[in-house]
Formats: sequence, structure tokens, C-alpha cells
Amino acid sequence: MERIAGHGWWQFMKLLPGFRDFFPADCARRNALTALWRETARRHGFMEYDGPVLESTDLYRKKSGGEIFGQLFQFEDKGGRDVSMRPEMTPTFARMIIAAERQYRKPIKWFSIVSCFRHEKQQRGRLREFIQFNADLVGESGPAADADIITLTLDIFRACGLGENEIVVRLSSRDAWMNFLTARGIDLERAQDFLQIIDKLERSKPEEQALKLAEFNTTLDEVRAFIASPAGASNELDALIANLKARGLGGFCEIDLTIVRGLAYYTGTVFEVFDRERKSRALAGGGRYDRLLHALSDGGVDLPAIGVGIGDVTLNDLLDSLEIRSPRMSELLDAASKLDLYLVIADESRRDAALQLSTQLRDEGLRVDFSSKEMKVGKQFQVAEQSQAAVALVLGSEWPAAKLKVLADRTEVDTTRETLLADLEKILRRSGGE
Repeated sequence: MERIAGHGWWQFMKLLPGFRDFFPADCARRNALTALWRETARRHGFMEYDGPVLESTDLYRKKSGGEIFGQLFQFEDKGGRDVSMRPEMTPTFARMIIAAERQYRKPIKWFSIVSCFRHEKQQRGRLREFIQFNADLVGESGPAADADIITLTLDIFRACGLGENEIVVRLSSRDAWMNFLTARGIDLERAQDFLQIIDKLERSKPEEQALKLAEFNTTLDEVRAFIASPAGASNELDALIANLKARGLGGFCEIDLTIVRGLAYYTGTVFEVFDRERKSRALAGGGRYDRLLHALSDGGVDLPAIGVGIGDVTLNDLLDSLEIRSPRMSELLDAASKLDLYLVIADESRRDAALQLSTQLRDEGLRVDFSSKEMKVGKQFQVAEQSQAAVALVLGSEWPAAKLKVLADRTEVDTTRETLLADLEKILRRSGGE
């Protein structure tokens, strides 16, 4: 094969760093996970929305800033516009809400499941393309709305099979830190710089922390003492904990004032979800952003909001390490990777009957396959087992009489064309444990 610009053709076949191929098994797992997200969000009354992969870079410049802005996949399009692939969904969500919020009753409860792109160093739990679940609640303030978002977040993890022994949601409040700064006479315009110190408290050297904190008229000991005694730090945080306890979710929750979230637009309650042993990065994160819509619309829209984001990479890593799969996820994976029925054509004169039958059974919602070419019966059974079919239907010279063979235990059931569907559904219900 011809070489291109001095390079072997195989170099152009390599997967780019931080991106993934989804082979059928991987695709089935991705779809099972996103189906769980979608089902859970809908049970909570959230409606799905979507937006473009490309946005004007100015949208992220105004909203995201800081670290995320430096990770943009940014380029000039053929129309000369400065555009970027979305690194997160909140800017798009905010733009859409600003444009159309008058058309929707409040609170607005929307969710999305999208691919996001960040040009950052590839490492465990962090890729350059990832799938993210986002849910936002707009138009309602206070601890009850915060609890709604956190409950949805926890229910998603519970749907995956993760309970109190596996995960914890660490709750915090930026308002608590604003009170801390105000008590020390610090201008709140400098709050974001201070919060960046708190955000890196567990990852930086104490002597470096002490020097930075001195600029804010406080010491490392004072900060640590505040973190160690969070009770009463925020009235809204106390009310949020009480609300979550009333929902039976108190065992998942801990107050941790080191959680401040890195983005500048957060205003009040913030939270992150971790595995109990804290072996990985955050599984989810979110918080209240009551001033973002006002800022992006230059004062045109002023609505309180809270949201959450859950990435697929870290979550899948945790599920793998714990070897956890919920019954519902197993069911979804089976639906994607297994057949209900394989038609074994034992007599080629019955192929037309098999073709007609395959259409009719698929119309009934069953997963059906067969060989499109003539093949020995033994080989057809081998293909049926490789396809993980639950049942094989043998179409021979006796048709419309036939045999249903349960491949798991090799048992047989006599059937006819008239009773086939009922007999098959009975076997599938039994094999499904119903």
C-alpha cells in the first residue's frame, strides 16, 4: 500500500489518545448504562434535551473559564468562526434556557446524555472524550430543590447496584466559606482565588498552603478547624441534610467543606460523589449556580439553578473493580447481546416459511435470527449457541409442526404454527426467572 508523506499507512489507523472504540460488547455496556440513566431521570420527572457538539468559543470563554477553557478542542471553522467542541453541557443548557425559558413552567427539570471533549492528559478515570449525564433544575431555590438533584444522583448510582457501603456524597456549601471570609474582612471579589486553595488542600504541600492562606488573613490551622467542625456552618446545608435523611438517604451523606468545586459559577450548595475507599476521582459532581443565567444573559434572565454531571469512565471503572452489576443492567445487557430465538432450517424447502416466520416474530418484539445460506443442522445449532440464543426452533419436513429446543438445558417442547408464540413466550418467561 502506498505510503503517505513518508509514514506507514498503519500510523493513520491508530486510535487517537484519550478516545475509544466501542466494539459490540462495549457498545452494549454503554447503552445499558445510558438506559439506566435515562430511566432514572424520567422516573424523577426530568425531560430529555440535546444540543450541538460545536458551540462558539465565546460561550465557554464567558462561562467556563480557567482550567476547562484551557482544555478546549478549539479551531476556526470554514466560515471563519472561532468554535469549540463542548467540554461540558451546562453552557449549552444555559444558552437554551435563556432563549426559551418563558415557554416552560417552573421549575424546569431537564437532563441530557452527551459526549464531551477535553484536551487533557489521558489517565485512569480521565479521557479526552467521555459520556456524561447532566441534570438541571431551574427556577426553584432552597434545600428541597438541592435534595431533589442529589436524590436523582444517588438513585442513578443505586440503579447501577451501588449502595451506602460503596459510595458517599460529600456535601459542602460555598456560602459557608463566604461567611468564613467575611468574618476575616476579606473582599469577596477574591473568593474564587481562596476557593482554589481549598480545592487543592488535600493535594498540595502544607507550607505552600500556609503561604497562600496568609494572603487571606487566615492560617492553615484555622482552615482545618473550620473544616473539622462543619455543624452550623450553613443553615441551608443543615436543612439539606435533614431533607435527605427524611428520604431515607442520610446514610449516603457526609458534610465535607473541602468540596468547593473548581468552576467559578457555583454559588451555594456543592457536592461530589466518591467511592467509600476514595480510590478514584469523583464519580459525580454538581451544585447550585444561581447567578449564571443572569450573567450570561446580561441580566435578561434571573433564575436560580442547580445541576449535576456524572461521567461514564470513572463509574465503569468502579463497577469493574467491585464486580457489581445490578439486575436491571444485566437485563439490559442481555437484551443487547442475546437472541430470543434462532431458526434452524433443517429442510431447505421450509426456508420461505422461516423467512415469513422471522418477520412475524420480530413484529411481536422478539429477537430472531437465522442463517441466510444453506448450512448443516449441527452448524446452525453451533451458531445459535454462539449467538446466545435462548431457544432454537427446528423447521423440518414436519412443519407446521416443529420442536422448540431450550439451549440452556437441552429440553424440548413440541409446538405448532398456531401455538408457537404462546409456547415460546412461556419458555422465555421461565428462563428469565419469572
